[in-house]
Amino acid sequence: MTDAAGTEPPEQRRILRVLIAAQILSGAGLAAGITVGALLAQDMLNTTGLAGLPAALFTVGSAAAAAGVGRLSDRAGRRAGLTWGYALGALGCAGVVIAAVIGNVPLLFASFFVYGAGTATNLQARYAGADLADPARRGRAVSAVLVATTLGGVLGPNLVAPMGSLAAAWGIPPLAGPFLLAGAAYAVAALVLGVLLRPDPLLRARELAVPVTATPATGAQEAARSGVVLGAAVMILTQLVMVAIMTMTPIHMAAHGHTLGAAGLVIAIHVAAMFLPSPISGRLVDRLGPVPVAVASGATLLVAGVLAAVAPGESLVVLTIALALLGLGWNLGLVSGTAIITDAVPLERRATTQGTVDVGIAISGTGGGLASGLVVAAAGFPVLALAGAAFALAIVPIVALTSRGRRPAPAASGT
Repeated sequence: MTDAAGTEPPEQRRILRVLIAAQILSGAGLAAGITVGALLAQDMLNTTGLAGLPAALFTVGSAAAAAGVGRLSDRAGRRAGLTWGYALGALGCAGVVIAAVIGNVPLLFASFFVYGAGTATNLQARYAGADLADPARRGRAVSAVLVATTLGGVLGPNLVAPMGSLAAAWGIPPLAGPFLLAGAAYAVAALVLGVLLRPDPLLRARELAVPVTATPATGAQEAARSGVVLGAAVMILTQLVMVAIMTMTPIHMAAHGHTLGAAGLVIAIHVAAMFLPSPISGRLVDRLGPVPVAVASGATLLVAGVLAAVAPGESLVVLTIALALLGLGWNLGLVSGTAIITDAVPLERRATTQGTVDVGIAISGTGGGLASGLVVAAAGFPVLALAGAAFALAIVPIVALTSRGRRPAPAASGT
């Protein structure tokens, strides 16, 4: 759906602008849990073995929210789904702060679960950017939404220390400080989307789509299923590897004497690498196709895992490079997997299918986050990083097997 000049039509440009504004805000909320979630749990529980539990809980919450946001979006449009998702994320942030103040561990864990709605919504927004995009520009549309998360995602971790000081001045535990920022960011993002995301991209795409009156051919149905399996496999594996290594990096750094500010810097660079390369990833997907980019994601994550495993504990530079590659590999997998699924699924069930796939992504992150603390406590961070590299290597044969015979969904089913 491009105009005569080959650029996006005005309504798509408006939608992208609104989504970009919301993603800049939500990036700060997303980064809070990544940076200090494990440290806050470690401090309240006085153990490293369960430090990965917050990541597991907010990814479980993300899974539940992804399904809910997808179904609500199919019924009422992207605006309703994304607005409610960010509002729940803000509520979870408030709960984390209250739990830290009163020292209530069950409330902390319940709040991390609700906080996961913000993470799910941040990822679901990429689909909204693709709803009205021309198929030849779909990768770039997805990347425009993803890259907007960079500003908030990089700024958020670097505000850990200042927000900690502000929280301490208010009588709040310093590690809960970033969740004050996250709650405000999610709340404003919900307001921006609720008021300004007009027209609704999914509902508008359905209005403009060519009606489908016949039952899709068996070949088309098989192609759609193959596309969903392929895109889901790529994104699930990249999420598993990224979350597992990322979650334990601040713990690993603290054990080797690095400061909280240094950990915040490394995570900020990692988050930047997760989103900043999106324009390049999008162009690669549009020009080369999503399958080669998916293979590149596996190779990049493999290198990241090996580098993190061999990095000396005191070497901030090597660990930073490893985490940057970890973010880049995740980005390549997310952009390529999103394009594969969006191309494969017809509009009438697009949001629900996308939400279901994101449930699988969140569950894989849950497994990675939960197992990461146990693996590090039992065998150390290098073993965890090497295990992540092994899972990343599995992406290549999976892509080779599931991409055979795959073809895009018929044009009449999509935009």
